[in-house]
Amino acid sequence: MQTTPGAAPAADLPSAPLFGSRSIAEVFTSAAASMGLPGFANQLHLPASQRVCVVLADGLGRNLLKQKASHTPFLRSILAAGQGSVPNWIDSAFPSTTAASLASLGTGLPAGQHGMVGYDVLDPSQDKVVNLLGNWDAHVDPAVWQPHATVFERISAEVDVVTVSLPQFGNSPMTQAALRGSRFVGGTTLHARTAAAAEAMSGGGRSLMYFYVNELDKAGHRYGCQSDRWEHQLEELDSTVKRLSATLPAGTTIVVTGDHGMLDVPESQRIDYSADPSLVAGVRHTAGEPRMVHLYLEPGLPDAQRESLISAWRTRFGERIWAFTREQAIRAGLFGDVQPEVAARIGDVMIAARDTLALYDTRRVRPASLEVVGQHGSLTKAEREVPFLCFPAAGKKGKRG
Repeated sequence: MQTTPGAAPAADLPSAPLFGSRSIAEVFTSAAASMGLPGFANQLHLPASQRVCVVLADGLGRNLLKQKASHTPFLRSILAAGQGSVPNWIDSAFPSTTAASLASLGTGLPAGQHGMVGYDVLDPSQDKVVNLLGNWDAHVDPAVWQPHATVFERISAEVDVVTVSLPQFGNSPMTQAALRGSRFVGGTTLHARTAAAAEAMSGGGRSLMYFYVNELDKAGHRYGCQSDRWEHQLEELDSTVKRLSATLPAGTTIVVTGDHGMLDVPESQRIDYSADPSLVAGVRHTAGEPRMVHLYLEPGLPDAQRESLISAWRTRFGERIWAFTREQAIRAGLFGDVQPEVAARIGDVMIAARDTLALYDTRRVRPASLEVVGQHGSLTKAEREVPFLCFPAAGKKGKRG
């Protein structure tokens, strides 16, 4: 890791996501390359195919899939069969959260370029924290906040690009920012989405499909990823992928991956850090995730006070956290290459959880936020490593006789 003379050390930070080789940013770009489209690199070694369906299971971590293998007979059979040079796991974006990872999936870029650097972050132009997922700020234009062309936009003239998801996401600001450019097909249930996917890909031409599954993530947040409810949704995912294999055109490449993993945080470890004045001294805004907090400091705050703030966090939580500056995160490559306009959206100081800990500023979040059981956003393997399964669809069986 490179350091600058006089800079505070960040040697305890984990390695950066494998942007450019083995991350969620390479999924759509590798799919495009596997269909023979110029200008894309097949970093994930996907097999040549005219059709690719990417199933994105929100909240599906690599560790969780391994732990709960008994609930996924179909996916387990795919893993057992092997997939040659195609990796069986990849890194999420950083932070390991939906806004950052779906934008990396959609654009092929790390968060330092697409600018979706957290669940909620500072909009410097408004001096205001804005949400980048479901509560999008009315004064933030998605196409301005994330101005880069998506993979869908780059290939739509040559390939049928399709999104199959919940109807409410059809024209959401998050979709406009991260996944614009495809034709949208909605389905409220997994069965409806599976049927819609088969119909949408029945034309026979080249096609890239994004198939979104959010039920697992919802169950994890509410009940925990070690709950019966989560296991039930994992079984539903397994059945859904099996149905896709049976109903999509034979030979279609199916990819199953996630945008982040998850771990459960006990109620006793969901902590209101704003109750400790030393942890918010000199802080103008707080944002991010409970497991990856952005702290934005008052303008002109002396470096010594910033270091005092970091010291206070380390004194309070010790090795339970990583505490680091924006500059250290950028040098470590956590956000990939960072554009100047994006850097200001990143916290001056960041606090990432290392164990089962969630950190809240109850001055600005709803009390219901502290009821969330399954959590993500940080740099642990449980949160950042997601499965990457690749196999050809079996297709519909022909009639006998």
